[in-house]
Amino acid sequence: MTENILEMRDITKTFPGVKALVNVDLHVKRGNIHAICGENGAGKSTLMKVLSGVYPHGTYEGDIVFENEVLNLKNIRDSEHLGIVIIHQELALSPHLSIAENIFLNNEIKTRGLIDWNKTNQEAQKLLAKVGLSEDPNTAVKNIGVGKQQLVEIAKALSKRVKLLILDEPTAALNDADSEHLLDLLRQFKSQGMTCIIISHKLNEIAAIADMTTIIRDGEVIETLDMSAGKVDQERIIKAMVGREMNNRYPVREPKIGNEILRVENWTVHHPDDASREVIHNVNFNVKAGEIVGLAGIMGAGRTELARSIFGHSWGVNISGQVHVNGKLANLKTVRHAIDAGIAYSTEDRKRFGLNLIDDIKRNISIASLDDFVKFGLVNDNEEYRVASEYRDSMNIKAPSPNSIVGKLSGGNQQKVVLSQWINVNPEVLILDEPTRGIDVGAKYEIYTIMQELAARGKAVLVISSELPELLGICDRIYAIAEGRITGEVERKDFSPELLMKYMTMTKEATHA
Repeated sequence: MTENILEMRDITKTFPGVKALVNVDLHVKRGNIHAICGENGAGKSTLMKVLSGVYPHGTYEGDIVFENEVLNLKNIRDSEHLGIVIIHQELALSPHLSIAENIFLNNEIKTRGLIDWNKTNQEAQKLLAKVGLSEDPNTAVKNIGVGKQQLVEIAKALSKRVKLLILDEPTAALNDADSEHLLDLLRQFKSQGMTCIIISHKLNEIAAIADMTTIIRDGEVIETLDMSAGKVDQERIIKAMVGREMNNRYPVREPKIGNEILRVENWTVHHPDDASREVIHNVNFNVKAGEIVGLAGIMGAGRTELARSIFGHSWGVNISGQVHVNGKLANLKTVRHAIDAGIAYSTEDRKRFGLNLIDDIKRNISIASLDDFVKFGLVNDNEEYRVASEYRDSMNIKAPSPNSIVGKLSGGNQQKVVLSQWINVNPEVLILDEPTRGIDVGAKYEIYTIMQELAARGKAVLVISSELPELLGICDRIYAIAEGRITGEVERKDFSPELLMKYMTMTKEATHA
C-alpha cells in the first residue's frame, strides 16, 4: 500500500462571520495525483493556503503531517523549503522581468554575493526543457502567452526541488491544446515520483488524470473517491459537490428573438504596442434582442481584443469601423461613452480590470453606475447596501454581508460580483468574456440562468468562452473568429463541435480562398 506523503487532520479555519473549514481530513498518497473538487466558496483554496503556509500555524486548528513530521509553518517560504510548492489560480509572475528572473526570483543563483547570470540562464534553460518550453530565458514574461506562463510557474516550482506540487485551477485560462500539454506534464511528473494536488472545476480533466478525488462542500469533506475503483463519472462527482443531481447542465430555453440591437461593421483594430500590426480585421457581426450569441476562437484569435476595443476603445489603436446600438451610431471613444450607449463588458481578468479588491462588495457593484446612487452630491450608502444585498441573494454570492471585502472572496464569488456590477448598469448589450471561468458546475448553471433572464428581458447577450460545450449549450448563434477575422457563423440547428473547430482553425489564406 502506498504511504501517505501528506495528512491534514481536523483542519478548522475561521474567518470573521464564517467557518471556511470544519474538521477537514485530507490524506494524499506519495506519487499520486490527488484532485480536490467543490463549489466556489467550499474551502478548497483555503485548505491549500493552510497547507502552503499562506495561513500560518496558529491561525487554524488541526495538524499538518508531511513525510511523517508535524509541521508548524510560519510562512510560504517554510513550506517551499520542505518541497511543498503552490501555484495559485492567478499567476504570480512579474510581466516585465525575464523568464529566468521570474524562475529564480527570491531564489537567486549567486557567486560571491552577486547574481551569476550565466548560470541563472543555463539552469533556467534546463528547467524550461523539463516543462517543454524552448523559449529564450531572457524573454520578458509579458511577451509569452498565458499557457506558456503557466509552464514558467511550474519551472519555477521545479527550481525549488518540489516534492508536493499544488495547482489551483491550472487550466482555467488555457485552451484545449495547452491544457492537454499541462496534463501530460503532470503525468510525466507522476512517473518520476512527484506528488500533485490539483484543484479544478473541469471534471473531464479530473476523470482523465486523478488517482483520488476529494470533494469538499461548505467547508467539510463529503467523501474521497478512488478513481480506479469502479466507475466514477462526472455526474457522480457533481452530485457530491452540489448535494443534488444535475441531469441537465444547461437550462432549457425557448428564445424569443426580436429586432437587431447591436451591429458591428467593418471593425478593424491595431495593436497598442505596434500600430502597424492589425489584430482585428474588418469584422462584421450582429446580436438581436433576446438572443445569446457566442464568440468562439482558440487562444490568440482576437476575441477579447475585439470585445475590449468595442467597449470604449479600452484596447487597441487606429480603430476604424462602426457600431450601432438600436439602429443608432454609437460613440465609443471612452468606456463612459460605451456605457452611455448601452454597452457593458464583463472582463475575463476580474482581478486586474474588473474589481477593486481592497473595497467591499457594495461599492464594487455600484461603481459602474455610481451616479444612480448619488443624491445632493453624496453617495447614498443605504441604497448601495440594499442593491448589493439583492445581488448577493440573487447571485448566491457567498459572503457574510455586502460590506465584505471582495479580495477575500473565492474566485467564483468575485466573478459573481463582476457580473452584478454590469447587470446593475441595465445595458442594452452585455458582453460576457469568460463569464464562468473558475466557477463550479452549480454556479455555472446559475450564471446560465441569469443570461437567459437577461435575454428574456430583451437584452442582447454576447458570450466569449474557451469552453466549446458551453457555447453549444447556451447560445442561439455562434460566430467563429480566427487570426482576428470572423471565419464562420453557425445557427443553433447546425451546431457541431467539428464545424466550429473547422472555422476556429481557419487560416487567413483559407479565409481568402
